[in-house]
This record gives sequence, C-alpha cells and structure tokens, in this order.
Amino acid sequence: MPIVKEVNTTETQFARDYVNEVFETVKKRNQNENEFLQAVKEVFESLIPILAKEPQYISQGILERIVEPERIISFRVPWVDDKGNVKVNRGFRVQYNSAIGPYKGGLRFHPSVNASIIKFLGFEQIFKNALTGQPIGGGKGGSDFDPKGKSDGEIMRFTQSFMTELCNYIGPDKDVPAGDIGVGSREIGYMFGQYKRLRGGYEAGVLTGKGVGYGGSLVRTEATGYGTVYFVEEMLKDKGRSFKDSTVVVSGSGNVSIYAMEKAMELGAKVVACSDSSGYIYDEKGINLETVKQLKEVERKRIKEYVEIHPHAKYVEEFSGIWSIPCDIALPCATQNEIDENSAKTLVSNGVVAVGEGANMPSTLEAISVFQENNVLFGPAKAANAGGVSVSALEMAQNSARLSWSFEEVDAKLKDIMKNIYKESMEAAENYNAPGNLVLGANIAGFKKVADAMISQGVV
Repeated sequence: MPIVKEVNTTETQFARDYVNEVFETVKKRNQNENEFLQAVKEVFESLIPILAKEPQYISQGILERIVEPERIISFRVPWVDDKGNVKVNRGFRVQYNSAIGPYKGGLRFHPSVNASIIKFLGFEQIFKNALTGQPIGGGKGGSDFDPKGKSDGEIMRFTQSFMTELCNYIGPDKDVPAGDIGVGSREIGYMFGQYKRLRGGYEAGVLTGKGVGYGGSLVRTEATGYGTVYFVEEMLKDKGRSFKDSTVVVSGSGNVSIYAMEKAMELGAKVVACSDSSGYIYDEKGINLETVKQLKEVERKRIKEYVEIHPHAKYVEEFSGIWSIPCDIALPCATQNEIDENSAKTLVSNGVVAVGEGANMPSTLEAISVFQENNVLFGPAKAANAGGVSVSALEMAQNSARLSWSFEEVDAKLKDIMKNIYKESMEAAENYNAPGNLVLGANIAGFKKVADAMISQGVV
C-alpha cells in the first residue's frame, strides 16, 4: 500500500510518472543498496502532491539532483590492536547536500556500515536538518569498525587513524560530523584531539557531541531521546492524550533510548521494556533507569545483566519480540527496519496509540502503511528524532560565538524546535490534502526548504 493517497488528476499522474522515471534511474545506479532505495522511495512517494502542484521542481530537475550526493568519500583505516596485529577497516563520508549550510550528520561505527547504509542516512539527513530550521546541510559517515569489546587504547588508535584521513574533508564551515551508533563522547573526544593535532589549531566547531569542558553543549547527550518524546507529546496533545499513565515500550538501550525513557518517565509514563542487539528485558513494575544507565553508560554491559539485579524482570533473547508487549506508546530507538509489517500488526492489535521513531528509519514501508491504515499516530524519524542534530546546530552556534548556554536554555530551545517541526509538518500535510499524515508533511516541509535554496543557487 502506498504511504500517500493522492487525487488522480492530470497533474498528479504527470508527477507520479516523473517520480517513477527518476526512481528507476536511481535503482539502476544503486543496485543492491536496499536501505538507500527504501529511503528514496518513501520520500519520493511523499513528494508527488507538491510536484503536481508546483511543477517548477520538476523543470529544475530537483529530484535528479537532490538524490545524488555532492560527494562520496571512501577510505582505508589501518590500525593496530592490543596484541600488535594490524587491522584494516573501511571509512565513509557522504557529503549529500549543502544548499542550506555545511554538511551535518553523524558518524556510525558498526559492522553493518556500508555504502547503502551511509547513503540512506545521509539522504534522510538532508530533510531532517532542513526541518530543524537551522542552517545545516545533510551528510553522514562512519566505518564498519565494531567498538564492542575493544579497549580504550584500541578505540583511540582506530579513531585517530580514521580522523587522519577524514580531516582532509571536514571543517567548521564545510562539514561538521557528530556521533551516531557506536560513536559517543569517548570517540568524539579522541577524534577531536587528533583533528586539533593535525590542524595545529583549535577549531571547536568541527565536531559536535564534544565534552562540555571543551566546547560541547549541555543537553546534547539527551537531545535525540528528549526530542522524540517532545514530538510525540505534541501528537498526543492534538488527540487529547498524554504520556501520563501511559505504558511505553522503547527499543534499544543506548543514548537515544535511555533519554527517551527518562523524559517519558518525567511526563508520567511507565516504561516496561527496552533492549539491545541480543534481546530485550520486560519489567512489569517499570524499568529501573538508573540500573540501565549503570549497565550501558558506565559498565558497557549487555542488557540481560538487568535481570540479575532485578530478578522479577524477564529477559528474552530475541530482539524483535519486544514489539509483542502491549503498550500505548512505542518508541523504536534502536536501528533501521526493526518494526516490520507483522510487528506493526501486533502493536495495533495490542492497542498501540502512538509510534515515535527515535532511530533512523526503524519502520519498514509496509509497517508504516499498517499504522496509517489503523489511525495510529505516527511520528516519522526525520521529524521525531531531529532533536539530536538540532542541539548539534546549537552547539555549533555556541562554538561560533565562543559562549555556552545553560541546560535550561538549551532544553527550552530544543522543545521549541520540536514543536515547530510538528507544526510545520502538520501544516504541510494539510496544505497538500493529506491532513494528519506526518510522513508526507515532514518530507514536503523539509524538501521545500532545500529545493527552493537549490533553485536560488543555480544548477550546481
């Protein structure tokens, strides 16, 4: 089922034919890059109403241009492990679109990283960043390096080697990476130190997610999780509901998940489950967040250790099974395509009211259709999880002005940004005859900002 239902007019059919033609070219050029093609298809289908209504985007070849990265960098990352063995990983940086500002997007260190993953993330980042209202373009990067089980020394040697090559392509006014899966404050710190050493100067704005003591922003750690909850809170308010007394399931137990859980709990919700790549825990009394923080942020252990501290809880060694737990609100905060069609149907049958995507593209296209067909409130990733990059942009602003804002100041700015993203997405959906469809609304609102800038700057 298509995500977007449009009125069949001559203009609409022309727009659909154009979209299909461009997408066929994209498929030929990017064969077997399934994640990237999935992201492009979702965006393209959402754009049919605006292309039908405003044909200048077709005549200016915006789709053909916006789908092609401005630059793709792939490089070798050699490093030495603690036993003296030489290891080699592959590094990536996709500089996708700079129409509204320097490239901005995280670095992901995970064995699954390949060109398709980085391109899908970078493509999504274009529209997400535009939605924030901040002057930042879209980019993404990373490596197939697996930080799990590595010592601090190994992490340092790898990240230094990675930055030795990456530093040739980034800068405060050119490309500003941040963290993502597998890249936290430790990794950012090592990379910033190596960049500073290589450049021979202190360019604080070259990376975001830095430690507060050397140019980082308060709330950056919490931003993506908090932002997701702020966005879902706006969806719920429109329907006369709230997090208070709601049962919530959150996948993952990393940075995004932990702070989504924290904010949901602050708003009166009961979070009963979270997970990692091995399995999930279910605590009917409500997750003890301090235990999760200790296990994941301090001791870097697996989530299954939770049940040893809280024996009444249950651990299940099956990641996807978490979506069989009945809940009012589901917050997928782990990884792409974690909710498939069957999981979506299970959530619906168990009475889910709202789904907010804290991870990047965690729901398949089929799953999204299930939610929409059953009137589940659905917050798509490029809108709901834009809090992280929003505070990254605020960190850049603080670095440029050589000042720092308080936690309360940054948190208030974050909340306002998420409210504005929700408002703009809802208005765009209304303006293009799809009231309440936040997938369409977010895609169109983000696209319009970037496309208008591209037209203004000529064919470049």
